[in-house]
Amino acid sequence: MISMTACELEGVSPQWAVPRPFLKWVGGKGQLIDRMLPFVPSFAGTYHEPFVGGGALFFALRPRRAILCDSNRRLVRTYRGLRDDPEEVIGRLRESPYDKDYYLAQRDRAIDEALDVDVAIWLIYLNRTGFNGLYRVNRRDQFNVPFGRHVRPLICDDANLRACSTVLQRAQVLHDTFESVEERARPGDFVYFDPPYEPVSSTSRFTSYTSSGFSLEDQCRLRDLALRLKRRGVQVLISNSAARPVYDLYHDHFEIHEVQALRKVNCRRDGRGRITELLIR
Repeated sequence: MISMTACELEGVSPQWAVPRPFLKWVGGKGQLIDRMLPFVPSFAGTYHEPFVGGGALFFALRPRRAILCDSNRRLVRTYRGLRDDPEEVIGRLRESPYDKDYYLAQRDRAIDEALDVDVAIWLIYLNRTGFNGLYRVNRRDQFNVPFGRHVRPLICDDANLRACSTVLQRAQVLHDTFESVEERARPGDFVYFDPPYEPVSSTSRFTSYTSSGFSLEDQCRLRDLALRLKRRGVQVLISNSAARPVYDLYHDHFEIHEVQALRKVNCRRDGRGRITELLIR
């Protein structure tokens, strides 16, 4: 398990000591953290997460140095906006109503020309009030999740947003490909890969976090990158589905461990419920 010297976060008040992911995210690891921690190695270097998503492991470890990366530009800008101006994010989310017309107007905004803080407010609001907490886009990169039917959605969790912002002060947040970690990772660092999962059946594919998706060829490139990092002295942990191609990809040079996960956020009913996932190191 990670050493305390690598994971301590100085200057954080007790009530902010354990931040949680501020976004719901398909494949998020919040409910798996206790089972993941025994597989996290001791490391004294930098923590890297090239598919940051909801960032559950990052927020649980609270490393001294981190480089977070994602190919979803809006997600990256949301992390930066919350990191750099949490009070503006909180203040404006407090004023945001749970209302279908307001939701649809926000969903249709041309958000990409706005400031990072505006993107953060936009994405957190849509994530908290949209259907099933999904982030999904079409091929034109337009957010297309319908309005959600919630009883009393928590649009603004002040304490947790401040806690997440505090931890993010120690992180670089980059918009880049997962392969770019090879340029930055050094011996003694730790890289956690949580890619879009390989589907377990032909009807279960969901990779629309960005408009480009994630293919089996991409999975092969990720495996090869993990091997190169390992040989360089970088610690690596990978999450993926228990699909047959994943076992085949990692049967040499890696340890494969099965864990049980409960999935509640998915666009398909057959993607929810208790399923087997893999931790690979």
